Amino acid sequence: MTDIALVSAVMIGGMVLLMVIGAPISISIGLPSAISMMLVLGLENGATTSAQRMFTGVNSFALLAIPFFVLAGGIMNNGGIATRLINLAKVLVGRTPAPLAQTNVLANMLFGSVSGSAIAAAAAVGTTMAPMQAREGYDKAFSAATNVASAPSGMVIPPSNILIVYALASGGTSVGALFMAGYIPGILWGVACMAVVWFYARKHPELRAPVRATLGELGRTFVQALPSLTLVVVVIGGIIAGFFTATEASAIAVVYALLLGFLYRAIKLSDLPHILYAAARTSSVVIFLIGVSSIMSFVMSFTKIPQLIADSLLGFTDSKFVVLLIMMVVLLIIGIPLDATPAILIFTPIFLPIAMQYGIDPVHFGIMMTFNLCIAIISPPSAPVLFVGAQVAGVKVESVIARLMPFFIALVAVLLLVTFVPALSLWLPGLFGLL
Repeated sequence: MTDIALVSAVMIGGMVLLMVIGAPISISIGLPSAISMMLVLGLENGATTSAQRMFTGVNSFALLAIPFFVLAGGIMNNGGIATRLINLAKVLVGRTPAPLAQTNVLANMLFGSVSGSAIAAAAAVGTTMAPMQAREGYDKAFSAATNVASAPSGMVIPPSNILIVYALASGGTSVGALFMAGYIPGILWGVACMAVVWFYARKHPELRAPVRATLGELGRTFVQALPSLTLVVVVIGGIIAGFFTATEASAIAVVYALLLGFLYRAIKLSDLPHILYAAARTSSVVIFLIGVSSIMSFVMSFTKIPQLIADSLLGFTDSKFVVLLIMMVVLLIIGIPLDATPAILIFTPIFLPIAMQYGIDPVHFGIMMTFNLCIAIISPPSAPVLFVGAQVAGVKVESVIARLMPFFIALVAVLLLVTFVPALSLWLPGLFGLL
């Protein structure tokens, strides 16, 4: 075996082996990468360089946005915001077919966009919506599937931690451009879920709202939810207008969410230690993953593994569409056992250079990857959002999987649109001069 073949076998084989035996993702990435570094540079230099790469990987001002946005999401999840957004979604959908299911989709889009977490959205919105839908005669498995399928929309609609991770992994793609690029694909995600609900409702005409909300009720509900919605306007508007960076916006989001929590009287001072601990635990996992992924990226760059993969793909086909399809399939499959964050960190250094050789914009590619992996995180068998959605609905995972199939078909169709119609991702960033 050549040196490159040996290093590739140790790094990739080691990752797969450690994941199969159940090691944490960070160890599965970091340990084989560090050993590969030592094979390339020698024991002493490899160990020193690995430590330096970990420090360099996390020594980024932009990276501070992740713990701040995680903390803001935790405050919102405990601060009574979900209920107000659900009420707003309920009056907005009016007397549409299966209105409570449509409310679930819209509420996940609204709450996900301010919390940035699919699991938080599935838990917060599902806990409220599942009992309401059960009382109105909705099939519990279908209600859970609707909640699970729509929860990841908030990972595409900004502010999104996954897009921040991609910005770092891609070598500095504009966070503001990525945020603006996520709006249309994220909204299309929600529209696809609503379309599936509409087709389901055609076979169940009994699932209709008994009364239409009055204009006064709509106004009151909107006023109650307006402070929560304003957070997104402040964060995204400030970034686009150049008033502050994404990192500064994340700190403002924490202060704003905290003020809302106290204003709604949904958070007490005694709740803060638990919220801070949960945010620190989540953030530390993400940041450690970024650190160990920096070792992997350096080894791959040093041994030119991405270039070898690119040459193999270019030798296989010169069609951009075929290459993108191959990437889509790989990401959909690999995203099932992997969480979105490590998948972004592992495959961005491999796939982005290939995509750029075909003239694909890094912003468009980032949205495609994120959308792809968001579908993967609701795919069985190892999908945390699926298990959370089934748990809050009080049904077995197996029954939810069958109901998820129409949503998968619709979301994969939207993924194809997002992948092969770059304007869906690039129009808004271009309109605001962010490209």
